[in-house]
Amino acid sequence: MKLLCYFCKVVMKVHLIKKQSIERYVRSNAQSKVPFSIWLSTIKYVDWSEPSDIAKTFGSADILGGGSDRIVFNIGGNKYRMICKYYFGNFKIHLFIKWIGTHAEYTKLCKNGKQFLVSLF
Repeated sequence: MKLLCYFCKVVMKVHLIKKQSIERYVRSNAQSKVPFSIWLSTIKYVDWSEPSDIAKTFGSADILGGGSDRIVFNIGGNKYRMICKYYFGNFKIHLFIKWIGTHAEYTKLCKNGKQFLVSLF
């Protein structure tokens, strides 16, 4: 059991839930393999303690408002979008993949006002 102290820094690792969703998307969209591989490599080494840290790591990520606890990642130079729900637990950040698609598909989702409601995985 780790003891926490005022001077200690807690390292919080990312627990990605439903990584298979990314793998499935990449299999059906081969051109997305490299961008998603880069994204996956990046989250292996992050140290986040609050939602704004996610946006600092991924400068083009957008934290959705209204207390939704969701973030939109722009992947592959904004070619792909991924919506994740986040939860900061004890020693881990849980990222739940909710939706993956192209930028055009995301735009359509937003026009229909469904970016807060999606849960396709």
